[in-house]
Amino acid sequence: MSGAQRRALVTGATGLVGSWLCRRLLDDGAHVVALVRDWDPQSELIRSGDIQRCTVVSGRLEDYPALVRAIAEHEIDTVFHLGAQAIVGTALISPLATFEANIRGTYNLLEACRVHRDLVERLVIASSDKAYGSSEVLPYTEAMPANGRHPYDVSKSCADLLALTYAASYGMNLAVARCGNIYGGGDLNWSRIVPGTIRSVLEGRAPVLRSDGSFIRDYVYVEDVVDAYMAMAEAAGRPGVRGEAFNFSPQRPLTVLEITRAVLAAMDRSDLEPVILDSARAEIKDQYLDAGKAARVLGWEPRYGLEEGLEATVAWYRTFLRDHA
Repeated sequence: MSGAQRRALVTGATGLVGSWLCRRLLDDGAHVVALVRDWDPQSELIRSGDIQRCTVVSGRLEDYPALVRAIAEHEIDTVFHLGAQAIVGTALISPLATFEANIRGTYNLLEACRVHRDLVERLVIASSDKAYGSSEVLPYTEAMPANGRHPYDVSKSCADLLALTYAASYGMNLAVARCGNIYGGGDLNWSRIVPGTIRSVLEGRAPVLRSDGSFIRDYVYVEDVVDAYMAMAEAAGRPGVRGEAFNFSPQRPLTVLEITRAVLAAMDRSDLEPVILDSARAEIKDQYLDAGKAARVLGWEPRYGLEEGLEATVAWYRTFLRDHA
C-alpha cells in the first residue's frame, strides 16, 4: 500500500507505533490524517516534525462524530486503528476509561467505516497477544479463541471480536494484528521494561522489575510492526486475509530478566543488577506467539534481530534523554 493516491487515517498517531507508521506512510507518498487526542510535544511524531506533514484531526475515539468527520471530510480510503489505552496497570486501576477507549472506541470507528464504506477500502486493527488471555498451551496460534480475563486483556479480546464481526457481517476488508511486546524509540511509557531499563541506566540506577523476572514474553521491534501493518493493509481485501487475525513475533520468547540483561548488555552495563519487586498484579505470566501464518500468507518476517533492535532503541533514548535533561 503506497503512493500519493492513498489517504490514510491513523488513530493513536502520537503513540509508539503510530509515530513510526505515519513516517513510513508519509515517506511512501500517502496523505496522512492523524487523529490526536492530546498534544504531547515529547511524542516522536511531534518531536520529529513529522506531524507538520500530516493533517491533524483533534478528537477522541469515544466521540463518534469526530471519527465520521475525520473519514468523510478527508475522504479516507485506508484506516490504521492503533489508538487505545495500552497500559495493563492503568487498565486495572481505571477499567471504565479503558473499556470506553478500547471497546467503544473500536466499535465507533468500525461503524464510521461501515457507514462510509464507499470511501474506506481497507482497515488494519492493531490488537495484542493479550487478547488471547492466559493459556496452558503455548505458543498462541490464531486458531485459539480471544479469552481475556483482566481489564486490559478483555478490552483487546472485545475489540478483536468486534472487528471480525464487521468483516463477517458486512464484508469489510479488514484484518487484525496481534503483536507481542513492542519496543523501540518513542515509547514514553516508562513502566515498560525496555524504556524503563534504558532510562534507569542512563540515570545511573539499577533497573527495577515489577514481576519476579520469570514472566515470558515476545519482544518485537517497532519497525517490524510497521512492516506488518503495511503488509496487512496491502492484502486486506484478499481471500485468506480479509476477516483474519495474524500474529507477529520474532518467535524468540524471553523472560523479563533476560530482556533486561539484553538491554544492559546493549548499554555495556552488565555490571548492574536488576532490582526485583515481584509486585505485578493482573498480568498473564507467560505469553508468546506463533507467527507462521503471517510468514505463509503475508510473507512477513522480522528484519531486525534483538541485538540490532536494541542498539537502535538505545541510541534513540540517549538522544532523547540528553535533549530533555
